[in-house]
Amino acid sequence: MSFDALSALRDTGHPIDFLTDRQRAVFASLSEHEVAVLNSLKRRLDAVSDEDVEGHEVKVF
Repeated sequence: MSFDALSALRDTGHPIDFLTDRQRAVFASLSEHEVAVLNSLKRRLDAVSDEDVEGHEVKVF
């Protein structure tokens, strides 16, 4: 069975389904190691999201 990067990212809560087809294709081509790094970063950011990390809205005119 081959590695399914999109499923691995989706299972960790990455918003893969909101990306464009071209963006999803890039994520689909990631290796297991690259996905593990992204998932590790997401877990770390989620752990502090209520404390230190906040999203910011950017308005483009």
